[in-house]
Amino acid sequence: MLRHNGAMSERIIPVVDLRHSLPLPKSAATLFALNHPVQDLRGRALHDLRISVTDRCNFRCSYCMPKEVFHKDYPYLPHSELLTFEEITRTAQAFVALGVRKIRLTGGEPLLRKNIEVLIAQLAALRTPEGWPLDITLTTNGSLLARKAQALKDAGLQRVTVSLDGLDDTIFRQMNDVDFPVADVLAGIKAAQAAGLSHIKVNMVVKRGTNAQEIVPMARHFRGSGVTLRFIEYMDVGATNGWRMDEVLPSARVIEQLKAEWPLVALTASTPGETAQRWGYADAQGQFDPRLGEIGVISSVTQAFCGDCNRARLSTEGQLYLCLFASQGYDLRSLIRGSLTDEALRQQIASIWQGRSDHYSELRSLMPADSNPTPDRKRVEMSYIGG
Repeated sequence: MLRHNGAMSERIIPVVDLRHSLPLPKSAATLFALNHPVQDLRGRALHDLRISVTDRCNFRCSYCMPKEVFHKDYPYLPHSELLTFEEITRTAQAFVALGVRKIRLTGGEPLLRKNIEVLIAQLAALRTPEGWPLDITLTTNGSLLARKAQALKDAGLQRVTVSLDGLDDTIFRQMNDVDFPVADVLAGIKAAQAAGLSHIKVNMVVKRGTNAQEIVPMARHFRGSGVTLRFIEYMDVGATNGWRMDEVLPSARVIEQLKAEWPLVALTASTPGETAQRWGYADAQGQFDPRLGEIGVISSVTQAFCGDCNRARLSTEGQLYLCLFASQGYDLRSLIRGSLTDEALRQQIASIWQGRSDHYSELRSLMPADSNPTPDRKRVEMSYIGG
C-alpha cells in the first residue's frame, strides 16, 4: 500500500506478470544473408543491444525500484532462470551478425552479477563481420565501481556510464533510499578514470520537486573534468514509480538554466540513433572548447526519438524487448536452450526485428497530457530490462 496526497492506494506489481512472452514468428518473411543488416517495418536498423545481466539492485530509487515494491521478500529470478554468460555471448553473436555494433550491460545493478568480468571478456572477443571489435559499455549506479573499475577495464570494457542524481549528500541518500553516500559514487568515477575507461558519462534523472536544484551544481562539478554529464527527463516506465507528468522538468528548461551560467553551443550527434542532444561549453570566442567538455539532455518525454531508434533489449532471463515501453517480450531463452542452430537463431531474431513497429513515445506525444496511449497494457519495469 502506498500513500499519495494523504490517501492510501494499492499499487499493482506487474513485473512477474509481464514475464509472459509474445508468440515467436513462425518463420522469417525474408531470409537474411549472413552478416546482412536487418531493418524493421519503419526502416530502422538494428545497431545497439542492451543486455540486463541481473534483476537485482542494491539501491531503491523511487523512480526505478521503490522499496515498498522491491522489498526483502520480493521474488527475484532464481539463478537457474538467468541466461548464462555463454548463452548471452552466443545470443550477442547472432545480433552482431544482424548489425549490432554496440553492447551495453545493464541491470538492475550489473556489478552485482558475480564474475561479470568473465562475460565482458567473452563479449570483447566478438568481432563484426568486418573484423572490428564491438563497443562494449556498462551502466552502473557506481556503488561497486571503485573496487571493480580496473578489473572491468582489464577484461575489455571500454566505457562506463554512472547513474548519479545529485551531489548533495542528503538528497542523494534520499533518492537511493538505502542511505548510500554520494562520496563513494564519486570515488568510483575517479577509479574508472584512473583505470583508463574512456568517455565516462554520468546520467542524472531530473525529477521536479526532488532534485532539480542539483542541475547547476552537477554541471559545475563535472565541467572540465573529462566526464560528460547527461540530464534525463523523468520517464513513465513501468507502473511501480507512480509517474506523473507534473514531475517532469522538460530538457529545454534544463538548458535554459545552464545557459544562464555558461555559454553553450549545440553539437551534432556522434552516432546514428543517439538519444542525447549534445551541447558543448563555449570559449571566449563562442566556439566549443573540448577542454571544458559537454553536456547532454535526453528528452525521453517531451521529444520522441522513435524515428531512428535502433535499440533492442535482452532481459536477464532471455526475453527480447523491442521498446523500453513494451508490455511483453519474445522468449529467446527457450530457443537458446533448445536445439536451434546458430543460423536458425539468427534468422529468428531477424524475423522478430523485421516485424517491429514500436513507437510508444510518438503515440504519447499525440495524446493529451493526462492520457495513456496504451491504457489496456502494463509496461515492463525499467529495472527489469535496463534504461
